[in-house]
Amino acid sequence: MNSKAYSKPHPDIGTELIREWAPSGDPRAYVVLVHGLAEHSGRYERTGSLLADAGLFVRSFDLIGAGGSGGRRWDIDEWGRFHDQIASHVVWAKGHGRPVVLMGHSLGGNLCLGYALSDHPAPDLLILSTPALAGGKPWQRLVAPILAKIAPTLALPNAIEGSVLSRDPAVGEACFADPMVVTKTTVRFGAKAFDELDRVRDGAGALAIPTLVFHGGEDRLVPTESSEILGEIDSVDRRVYEGLRHETLNEPEGPQVVADVVAWIDAHL
Repeated sequence: MNSKAYSKPHPDIGTELIREWAPSGDPRAYVVLVHGLAEHSGRYERTGSLLADAGLFVRSFDLIGAGGSGGRRWDIDEWGRFHDQIASHVVWAKGHGRPVVLMGHSLGGNLCLGYALSDHPAPDLLILSTPALAGGKPWQRLVAPILAKIAPTLALPNAIEGSVLSRDPAVGEACFADPMVVTKTTVRFGAKAFDELDRVRDGAGALAIPTLVFHGGEDRLVPTESSEILGEIDSVDRRVYEGLRHETLNEPEGPQVVADVVAWIDAHL
């Protein structure tokens, strides 16, 4: 397995940081991996390496305004810009003549589901890790669109605690010690994210791509029951890992979760 990280020019945000994990032999599929809120692609080193060791080529990237990519930190004026960014990598992957898997965690899962419901070039398979389909207190949903008009780039803390990520305390400690992890989002981002949560959840019934959804049974950040609606769709295989928290891939059982992902991919290629 070989891994590398590099930046390339991006016409919209100046630069985009990309990470790739390549298998030692010819890949049987390409995985485009989308990270979640506050984080960046570098937090998927173990997952990317395990997938590459299993014979898959993995490409991840830092979203607009995240990690090493350009743009105001965790701000977006048009949500579709995220889907356009994902599309550039899906198209790149499809150009290699192998099956393409689109995979996202949490907010990244929401983005991947929204992408799959759009008219962008479709992946062959979809994998959603604890997809964000619900969130925000009633008062936050009420106030967000008002503040977004008054002070759109005002950044507010997300109030995410390390203990909700994984049962391994080192995961949370490493996350919040990472200078590329930014735990504030603009109110404009929040308002648009709330709208997208509702839109994607309401439109999910149209999903036709073979999809794997997995969720930690002890997820206190994105409630486990919020993804139940996806399990009712014919094209979806939903699994719950009892006892695991929000970042199932970063739990001690993470390697087994990745092995299950690989087995599911192989069964559907």
